[in-house]
Amino acid sequence: MSPKIGLNMAKILQTATDIADKDGLEGVTLAALAKRLGVRPPSLYNHIDGLQGLRKQLALYGLEQLHRALAEAAIGRSGDDAVHALGKAYVTFVRTHPGLYEATMQAPDPLDPDIQRAGRSIVDLTMRVLRAYHLDDETALHAVRGFRSMFHGFASLEQKGEFRIRLDHDATLRFLIDTFLAGLRKKP
Repeated sequence: MSPKIGLNMAKILQTATDIADKDGLEGVTLAALAKRLGVRPPSLYNHIDGLQGLRKQLALYGLEQLHRALAEAAIGRSGDDAVHALGKAYVTFVRTHPGLYEATMQAPDPLDPDIQRAGRSIVDLTMRVLRAYHLDDETALHAVRGFRSMFHGFASLEQKGEFRIRLDHDATLRFLIDTFLAGLRKKP
């Protein structure tokens, strides 16, 4: 069977992203994807290696999109301004693409070299931003983990509706980043 004209990986990933963002990652099935694309499920196998292959491609796509959002936010900025831009971009990405973000967290094989490479690009970007703080490599990696934990935790709690007190979420995010940066500056 020949591939449907106009059906390509970009269209498949965009449609899968739309489904994931609307219905959650579990809503991304080959049947649901085929239905939205107007094809029969077997037609998808011309482009992807089953559901596992789709999940891997979706995770890669999510990591690439997150990297792009972070890189665009950091361009032309340095120091605190760049870190704040990264934090805002990270949280905005999760707000905009909750299902796609979930796909980045649930890659079928997190040790897959392609997944590792895509994740490493985000770490490298964050490390470049942190150069302004003159940290040694090990301390900078701890800081990257800290930032990721902070951004992921904040975004996850926000997505679950756990911030019930009437305070501006973006003000809380700025406070968290400022507090973390203050601690980073005091690191011996």
